[in-house]
Order: sequence, then C-alpha cells, then structure tokens
Amino acid sequence: MSEPPSGEPQRVVAVIVTHRRAELLAESTAMITTQSRPVDHLVVVDNADEQVVADHVASLAIPSTYLGSKRNLGGAGGFALGILHALALGADWVWCADDDGRPEGTGVLATLLDCARHHGLGEVSPVVANIDDPDALAFPLRRGLVWRRKRSELFDSGETMTADNDVLPGIASLMNGALFSAATIERVGVPDLRLFVRGDEVEMHRRLVRSGIAFGTCLTTAYLHPDGSAEFRPILGGRMHTQYPDNEAKRFFTYRNRGYLMAQPGMRKLLPQEYARFAWYFLVQQRDVAGFREWLRLRKLGRTEHFDRLP
Repeated sequence: MSEPPSGEPQRVVAVIVTHRRAELLAESTAMITTQSRPVDHLVVVDNADEQVVADHVASLAIPSTYLGSKRNLGGAGGFALGILHALALGADWVWCADDDGRPEGTGVLATLLDCARHHGLGEVSPVVANIDDPDALAFPLRRGLVWRRKRSELFDSGETMTADNDVLPGIASLMNGALFSAATIERVGVPDLRLFVRGDEVEMHRRLVRSGIAFGTCLTTAYLHPDGSAEFRPILGGRMHTQYPDNEAKRFFTYRNRGYLMAQPGMRKLLPQEYARFAWYFLVQQRDVAGFREWLRLRKLGRTEHFDRLP
C-alpha cells in the first residue's frame, strides 16, 4: 500500500451516490461534513440529476463537487464515476457512503484512518449497524458456519478491545462507509457498471481477496444503515441462510448478478453450496417450483453475461 511521503498530509475524498432521496442525503452529508478529521473534498453523484440535490451540495461548508447524471448509472456506475473523480482530484483515500446511511458519529473517519495505518490495511470498513437499533447489524455476517446478528457477537465475550485486535481481517461490507487507499483502487479497480445494483460490492470484495491486499472491518466504529437482514431467510433450522429480496426488481438484479459472480475465479468453489441452499429454500421450504425456475433463469443470464436492465 503506497502512501504520501512521511509527514505529508493525506487527502481524503468522500463519495456519496444518491437517487431521489434528497432528505436522506442531507442527513448523510450532515455527518460526513462534520467529522473530527475533516473530509478534504466531497463528491456527490446524483443518478436522478435533480436541482434540489445540486443546490444542497452547493450549500455545503466543505469543498464539494456535484456530478448530475442524466442516465441512472446505478450504485455500481455511480460509485465508479465518483471514485474515478476522487482519484482525479488527488485523493490518497476514498471514503464511500450510500445516501440512506451515515457515520455513527463524528469520529468515524479518524478511527478508520488510524486503524488502516496501524494494521497496514489498503481498505477498512466500519461495522454496518442497524440505524434503528445500533446494537444490531444491518446485514447478518457469517464467520465460518455461524451467522452473527449483533455487534457484540463480532468479538469474543470478555475480550478486551485493543488497537491490536480491533479488526476482523478479510471481512468488509463495502460502500457503506468503506475507506479505500488510492493504491488499492488502482490495483482492484472500480465497481462494474454492468451490475447496476446488487452484487457490485460483493464483486469488489472478490477482487480485494484475490489481490492479496490486507483489508478488514474495524470493530470500534460503525456506519448506520437501514436494516437489510429481512431478506436473508434462515433454512435448515437457522444453520444456513438464503436470500429472497422483497420485490421483483431486487430479485432480478440480485439473482442475475449473483449468477455472474458465481462464475468468476475465487467464487466457483461456492457453487455446490449455492445450488443446495436455493434448491432447499424454493423446493423444500417454500414449495415454489416457479420461483426456483425463475432463479435458474436469472442466474443463467448473469453467468452468460447478459446484462440487460429490467424488461
């Protein structure tokens, strides 16, 4: 991980992608722009090209850039555009944020930077906590065969947290407060525009793992996000989970993009488990043959790299 010469200040550029959520964006920027370690520049990518968002960005008290897109690039394309713009602005670190979440407090960026430096990380993420119940995780996290749903379950009971054991190595929820060094982005690239939404962060995680770059989750700070655990459905008495989003559009992108992901190097070893989990969920637990057929159809679209938008 390359860094500026010793003693030279590092430039942090935050990137937020938004789409028709001006009120939530205002809550996010309120926390991003008041960090104890100030953000040097903020880039907002607006996938709806709304004047109200442009006006809000212009009113912010820190140096900011508004990028209005007349085409909805999705989360993947929006972050790709924003991250590249951040690098063009001279970013040493790029801090990614969604418009519907926000840092838990004003010290999140400083904590992430300290954690990355102490552990030599090229990417570090905060814990992603439920915005309505900060002790709960916004998304369940699997360690081995065990699923964790509480922040307190991420470390051993009775363990004293220190600067040496405050990271979960090789585990990160990307884009929700994720901090990337510029050198890391140069090696792993930016999100894949073709994925649009859903799975783009998993694909970036796959690249991080294969790159050999050290990364992880810092346990001493958090990013607040709406609860997303409801779509992870328990099977086999809770010993495993599968994913069933709550609407057709989310299922389309989730299953289509996952078909592509599972065909990529580093992911193929998970294919037997993938078929077993979804077959059990649709055919045994839900008795939904049509749902299983649709899952097979969508994952084939992704596997064969047919990345059309919703018909």
